[in-house]
Amino acid sequence: MPVVASYVYSGGHRLRAAPLTEAGLKLGREEFVWIGLHDPTDAEFDILVERFHLHPLAVEDALSAHQMPKVEVYGHELFVVARTAEKVDDRIEYGETHVFVGDDHVITIRHGSGRSHTALRAQLEASPEQLRAGPDFVLHGVLDFIVDAYGPIVDKSEDAVLEMEQRALDAFLSRVEIRRLFTLRRELLKFRRILGPMEEAAGRLQSLDLPCIDPEVRPYFRDIGDHVRRVNSRLNGLTEILSSVFEVANLLEQQRQGVITRKLASWAALLAVPTAIAGIYGMNFDFMPELHWRYGYAYVMALIAVVCAGLYVTFKRTKWL
Repeated sequence: MPVVASYVYSGGHRLRAAPLTEAGLKLGREEFVWIGLHDPTDAEFDILVERFHLHPLAVEDALSAHQMPKVEVYGHELFVVARTAEKVDDRIEYGETHVFVGDDHVITIRHGSGRSHTALRAQLEASPEQLRAGPDFVLHGVLDFIVDAYGPIVDKSEDAVLEMEQRALDAFLSRVEIRRLFTLRRELLKFRRILGPMEEAAGRLQSLDLPCIDPEVRPYFRDIGDHVRRVNSRLNGLTEILSSVFEVANLLEQQRQGVITRKLASWAALLAVPTAIAGIYGMNFDFMPELHWRYGYAYVMALIAVVCAGLYVTFKRTKWL
């Protein structure tokens, strides 16, 4: 069975390892067990279902991924779903952590998350005064561990967004950069859809009288909700910046096209003068007085040069060239 760790605790201290057998999961008074699993199968989970009388609906959710964050109550037990997140390049990879919380047990199940709870377990074991609170404080530690990873995602996204903003002001965005712009925006919007249910779940744990949650521990969940709200607020700012970057890039592109259009129109006007004059003398009329002028050619060329020079100076002053 993919058991990452399984230990029995009492009085804030680890007592012994807890193999998933009838004898290993036998608990004494004021003892609880924290079992950490990673992608268990249906058959492998049966022993825990039988030992701790886990609700079938919660078990069904726990063994399947793609659950949204939530808090559900089944008798005297809580079932909590949280979404983990990690930024890989310009994309955010998601996983899930499902937590069963009872009076004498905490069962954490990770799906698709590469962040092990080993460091978290060591951190909680180093604080026996808090760990003495029992399974509810372990639940708080797991959720706090998950939401702490949200901050670096926003930091990396913010760096990427500011880089795109500066790039849009310095030069025109290429097709690859525009595609990256939309990818970032899509990933941030998807991340925001995760944060809403996470904040709601933290609010339920903080405000409602739930089984297995001691009233003295409930205020700790306020910090989780505040953390999620801060991340959500920063995401709102980033999505607005991304929208403004696209608008600025679009305006600069329109300006560039306008400049090119004016230049083409200016050169077309300059070329129109000699073209018109040359077109007149190319019509092959039999009676054209100018054809017999001694200095007709020089006069026409001078006229073309003067008119073109005047137009050129005028367009330069008006910045059309």
